[in-house]
Amino acid sequence: MRYDKLVRDLIPEIIASKGKRATFHACADDEEYLARLVAKLREEVDEFDRDRNAEELADILEVIKAICLRLGFDPREVEAIRQKKELERGGFEKRLVLEESE
Repeated sequence: MRYDKLVRDLIPEIIASKGKRATFHACADDEEYLARLVAKLREEVDEFDRDRNAEELADILEVIKAICLRLGFDPREVEAIRQKKELERGGFEKRLVLEESE
């Protein structure tokens, strides 16, 4: 089976431990790595949309963490920004849908 997608670091060992073989390569450069991370984020969001469970949300967070590190952002600082925006603009608990504005 052909995949051509970014996988977690321990996947080679997991596949080998099952007595199977697989071929891997490292991303050619930072640009490819970031593009594959963004594609992985979309994949994980799609999986969450189908399954709606905590494990899929954890996968999304793991990819976001990797994107932060790739771009030189400290994930804790990104969380601090999220918290600040929540204080200034609120979260999504009221379930508001903007219909129109002038």
